[in-house]
Amino acid sequence: MILFLITYQDWVTKLGKSTALDSACKPDLVDLTSCSACVAAGFKVQSALILIDVLYAAGIVNEFGPESDGAVTCIFGLDLDSKVGSSNNGHSALVFGLTGASVAVLVMSILLGLYFWYDKKRRKRNPPSPFDLEERGSRPKLRPNTGSIWFKIHDLEKATDNFSQKNFIGRGGFGFVYKGVLSDGTTVAVKRIIESDFQGDTEFCNEVEIISNLKHRNLVPLRGCCVVDEDEDYIEKGSQRYLVYDYMPNGNLDDHLFPSTDNRNEKKLLTWPQRKSIILDVAKGLAYLHYGVKPAIYHRDIKATNILLDADMRGRVADFGLAKQSREGQSHLTTRVAGSPRAFLITDWVWSLVKAGKIEEALDPSLLKDGDSSNSNPKAIMKSFVLVGILCAHVMVALRPTIMDALKMLEGDIDVPPIPDRPIPLSHPSSFGDGNTFTISPALSFPQLNSGDMLRT
Repeated sequence: MILFLITYQDWVTKLGKSTALDSACKPDLVDLTSCSACVAAGFKVQSALILIDVLYAAGIVNEFGPESDGAVTCIFGLDLDSKVGSSNNGHSALVFGLTGASVAVLVMSILLGLYFWYDKKRRKRNPPSPFDLEERGSRPKLRPNTGSIWFKIHDLEKATDNFSQKNFIGRGGFGFVYKGVLSDGTTVAVKRIIESDFQGDTEFCNEVEIISNLKHRNLVPLRGCCVVDEDEDYIEKGSQRYLVYDYMPNGNLDDHLFPSTDNRNEKKLLTWPQRKSIILDVAKGLAYLHYGVKPAIYHRDIKATNILLDADMRGRVADFGLAKQSREGQSHLTTRVAGSPRAFLITDWVWSLVKAGKIEEALDPSLLKDGDSSNSNPKAIMKSFVLVGILCAHVMVALRPTIMDALKMLEGDIDVPPIPDRPIPLSHPSSFGDGNTFTISPALSFPQLNSGDMLRT
């Protein structure tokens, strides 16, 4: 859009009044006093658009016009043979001053533009990690909207009473877990990592970022983390890493299924409705990890100690120390043999009972008591759950259902298919001492798997 500005009123109507130039540069500028006032006003309002200020003062504001002797000599600084020639030096200084300021502003603008262009290009090449430390002693900021906190080690020490034995909960994957109370009164579980596959803090922080974005009713939420560098003033030497989770007041599933002698009287036996609910909770949590996030995440270490129970006795999948993202294009299969030898021994034993028509012997006797209204569910559902468990742990990987299909079987949406016999034994127990340990025979070790025979997790 082009604006035609001829008179002062045109300028005021279309652009509004402008600063002190309106009054300072209006009179005849042949007078040195008036000229000095106009020049002073010009210095106050000068900007990168110096030419606009000059034209405005001479052509719009000055009532004698841009061709008057005063405007020519005072504002434009031109040398005229007139009675004001004695002030030429001042006019020249004004011109040089305005020109120099314009050049300086132009150069600075170019340099700033180049700097921002280079910085933007560099950031595109190397996007900063949400956990990058800007300087020594600063704390990385987690990605927004994750809700996770970067804790200081001194806060965790205070919360756990310096990781005292009285707050020790137990050992989880990769480390020891302590109960703690934060300054705001929130009860948390602090895991002190002592061993892991992480090569450095960057990989650890990337793993924390992944876990922080997992939001599901059946997953233990991560509240935050802490990394203590080797250079920090801390009583422990070496890098220390901590994960802070929401505290689950009812412990883990293993404590309820296999209570120790010390807490056997404290733990009530789980009823069948509770067990059924926990099994479905775990299946839903794993289904979310496999299908609810992209790329998929595989836990690969599901066991009773990794199933925590909240205040409502709802099951939550915990301990993502082995959780890994699948690479782009990778299927839901993994070449790693999932599960522990103990789990395979149990499934072998249960499968032998199923084949012998004695599946009820695999059920917990406490669930089969007569007259127990809390366990009045039909045995058919319990047997169906046992068959789904055997199928999910079948040695023939092609027969294993996805977690989504397994969930549908558990919920009764689809039938459990016939289970073919297991082709070969995977292991045999060898008791030592108290009979609670075993070994795997080399002759009966896991079969070799090729890329087409990969295990589903």
